[in-house]
Amino acid sequence: MKIALKEAFIAFHKNEIPIGAAITYQNMVIAKAHNLTETLCDITAHAEMLVIHLASNYFKKKYIQKCTLYVTLEPCVMCAGALFWSQIGRVVCGASNPSERGFLCSGIKLHPKTEFVSGIMENQCKSLIQKFFCKKRIYKSKKI
Repeated sequence: MKIALKEAFIAFHKNEIPIGAAITYQNMVIAKAHNLTETLCDITAHAEMLVIHLASNYFKKKYIQKCTLYVTLEPCVMCAGALFWSQIGRVVCGASNPSERGFLCSGIKLHPKTEFVSGIMENQCKSLIQKFFCKKRIYKSKKI
């Protein structure tokens, strides 16, 4: 989770929503990324989508069952769908998504064989997201 959090900090400094992700295989990091939706002008460039793509390329196959995803915020519905289809073995999440954009509120499920763990380094993950949106609100109010 520490690597995912470092990626989230990189996103924060790029003025991207600070979400970071990393995928491990046999305790080795094989992919890491952060949100790049603004940079790439691509709504699908979420950290989770990017690391799934990198991990699939690493193995040269679409299924990554023996991997673990570490992500700083509960995945959205789009990312949960991609995680389902990738058949990832385990998802470790930092903070829950209180905006009701997370997959848990939607009723979407991960693959039946995917283990889901939440609340890892929750305070650090949540704090970074809150700081980002607080900064955005202050900037908007000064701009008006």
